[in-house]
Amino acid sequence: MVRHGTFAYTWDLVGDPAAASRIASLGVDTVTLQAAYHSVRATTAWHPRHRVVHAEHAAAYFRIRPERWSGRLRPPAPGWAVEDEDRFGTAYAALTAAGLRTEAWMVLTHSSILGRSAPELTVRNAYGERFAHALCPAQPDVREYALTLVREVCDQYDVPALMLEACGWLGFDHLSAHEKTSGADLSPCARDLLSICVCAACSEALDTDELSTRIRELLDRELQDGVPAGEDLVDALGPSEAKALYEHRTTVISGLVHDITELAGDREVLLMATDDPQVTGPDVGLDLASASPTAYTLKCWDEAELAIARLEAARTDVQLVANVNALGDRPHELPSLVSRLVAAGADELRYYHAGLASPARQQAIRAAVLEVN
Repeated sequence: MVRHGTFAYTWDLVGDPAAASRIASLGVDTVTLQAAYHSVRATTAWHPRHRVVHAEHAAAYFRIRPERWSGRLRPPAPGWAVEDEDRFGTAYAALTAAGLRTEAWMVLTHSSILGRSAPELTVRNAYGERFAHALCPAQPDVREYALTLVREVCDQYDVPALMLEACGWLGFDHLSAHEKTSGADLSPCARDLLSICVCAACSEALDTDELSTRIRELLDRELQDGVPAGEDLVDALGPSEAKALYEHRTTVISGLVHDITELAGDREVLLMATDDPQVTGPDVGLDLASASPTAYTLKCWDEAELAIARLEAARTDVQLVANVNALGDRPHELPSLVSRLVAAGADELRYYHAGLASPARQQAIRAAVLEVN
């Protein structure tokens, strides 16, 4: 039987006694609940006390125990929506009481507030510019921060699974402030080049001086002369340089996943990922045969044919979870898409997002669950 789950925020549940039963009415058996998350502005259509939540910075939604944080980085508590020092625990208890299996949704390396406090721990591009939103996972302090997040959730809550988002590098693309970068007409390859980290930690594995020089040449030629940087990173940097970059990323990400799996014990570890090693972002890009999570969560938010091809190409010995967007342009097509994704190899489904979905989109989730039992 296929497991159906949905994403939810703690502020969808805390302070709303009807929220857990409303989510259960979708027919899902699992909820992926935010435990550590980045900044966001979200609607809360049914909450008795608010309609829009503005989470101004990344935060931990579980109880923060100061004595457990000995490293340089510590997540701040949230200061918005319903006041509760243990919002994850409160929401987790409500979902459990409603008969729903609850996973901890953990965003590990995406935090502008921490990046601004320790810029030397963030991604540094070839021009020496820092991306405050992107903590570099090759930095030992960032790795320790990510592991402490996981350790604290595992120590405090009997969750059956962890959903890992941003378990690697975030890159150039980031919706921040008022974005004013589209007019430069940067190609996908140029954006990937701008996303390559050449910080001190990454320089231990890569020749970052030579790499930075090459990247600047390619980017300036595209930005100033309109000459494309390349078809992809292999074309732009050459096979050996691209291979070294991919191996570095895979080593760091797979090592972090291994350590998280050790901390998790008998809990499932679900890694948001893609098999494209050029990718930086919430879904890490790596060779799917290199890491050892319980399951890979693959984003299926684009055209159906592309999503199906991605699932078929990703088939490994590890289970596959299809992350399906119920907020897209064609919610009425959700049931047929889900059926095709399961036929293509999806072992489980997660619908994004119970709290953000309109009544019509929630009905589409119900129909999709009924379509694939």
